[in-house]
Amino acid sequence: MEMEYRIRAFVPSDTESVVALWEACGLVRPWNDPRRDIERKATVQSELFLVAEDADRRVVAAGMAGFDGHRGWVNYLAVLPELQGSGLGRTLMAEFEQRLAAMGCPKVNLQVRAGNERVIGFYESLGYSPDQTVSLGKRLIPDA
Repeated sequence: MEMEYRIRAFVPSDTESVVALWEACGLVRPWNDPRRDIERKATVQSELFLVAEDADRRVVAAGMAGFDGHRGWVNYLAVLPELQGSGLGRTLMAEFEQRLAAMGCPKVNLQVRAGNERVIGFYESLGYSPDQTVSLGKRLIPDA
């Protein structure tokens, strides 16, 4: 029997479940406070912060997307480890792509940590490919 999941917009009461999910998936880093990232996302295109819940209303997947008028981005996509490979990540990415396309977004970018071959393979299976770019960053507001 295939599980049914409902994709919906994030609500503030999801915060601790989403943080626990991101921690279980190894996405949290000391220099990024996930609760601050959630607070920030709530103020910008909050309709592109999605969660998937199971029949028991347990958050089992989540992710953030955004569109700056030039490119779309997907960040913090996570599926509970025991559900990875179930198609839930594909479903969430398809939802992001549909929503971004409806906004007029011509291309979606995402970042995967170097060496994370399993996740790179997941995105390649969805049609994503390396852009041969170097990602640079500069912290303007420290979280720690």
